[in-house]
Amino acid sequence: MARHLETLKLIEDVARAGSIRKAADDLNITSSALNRRIQRFEDEFGAQVFERLPRGVRLNAAGELLVQHYRMQRSDFDRVQRQVADLSGVRRGHVSIACSQALQPYFLPREIARYRAEHPGVSFAVYVRDRAAAERELVNFSTDLALVFEPMYMVDFEVLASIPQPVYAMMAKDHPLAAKPEVRLRDCLAVPHVVPTAPIGVRHLLDLATHRMSEGLKPVLECDSFELARHYVREEGAVGFQIPIGLKPDDVGDLAIRPVSQRDVAAGHLLLGQMRRRVLPVASARFALQLTTALAAMEANLLEGTTSPR
Repeated sequence: MARHLETLKLIEDVARAGSIRKAADDLNITSSALNRRIQRFEDEFGAQVFERLPRGVRLNAAGELLVQHYRMQRSDFDRVQRQVADLSGVRRGHVSIACSQALQPYFLPREIARYRAEHPGVSFAVYVRDRAAAERELVNFSTDLALVFEPMYMVDFEVLASIPQPVYAMMAKDHPLAAKPEVRLRDCLAVPHVVPTAPIGVRHLLDLATHRMSEGLKPVLECDSFELARHYVREEGAVGFQIPIGLKPDDVGDLAIRPVSQRDVAAGHLLLGQMRRRVLPVASARFALQLTTALAAMEANLLEGTTSPR
């Protein structure tokens, strides 16, 4: 297998591009040379790994197994390299994480900075993904960890930590609903409202809630950016929705943050996870432990009745 590693990388590149010609262009080699190399490998391997389509190629069942095996081998090798570096006291490493966008503004920057204060040789890659895409990143070994609100499939998702996240309404401080300590969903839907797009976990909870109600979602704005929603509610006097980990009440300026009654919208769950049965690199495993502790502290804060993510 070792002598085929370079070819396996080329097969992965072709699978990602969906075309031998496009992959060859990206790799700055001729498509005929790339095709011959793949065919030689298939002859030695004893099976074809691609379906040849009129407009490209895609992995067949054998190819899917082969590429998954290659990714696992590559991940294991990277992990061993990092363990060796850790044994020598270098404390280097790289942590990759896919996350829901609510984690982006406050929680992850703070946690990454805390970790790097103790381990400055560790670098990070953060990819904001919707809940389905984040799980796919784990399966194809593109990321070590995923921190996702309301993940969809859970087939290969090994849960490391889980905390509840109720839905909150965002509005201008002079909005009529801001006078209430808690808002009902029907009152939010009776005024202009902004909702996330379907792949986002908050939208999933809102859809479940309105399915049981006579009122439905009729947003004036539907978007995949909580940052856009947060700014837009000021412009039209609308109501938007977010979860506590994406909020920092003492920094929201002229926004009011009010819990939506859980009689109307059930709390969702924020899950930290990894690929099932995968042994994480040292740096990623340690960062996962730090996140688990931070999430437990946040859950305690929520039980005490504070919306602050700290």
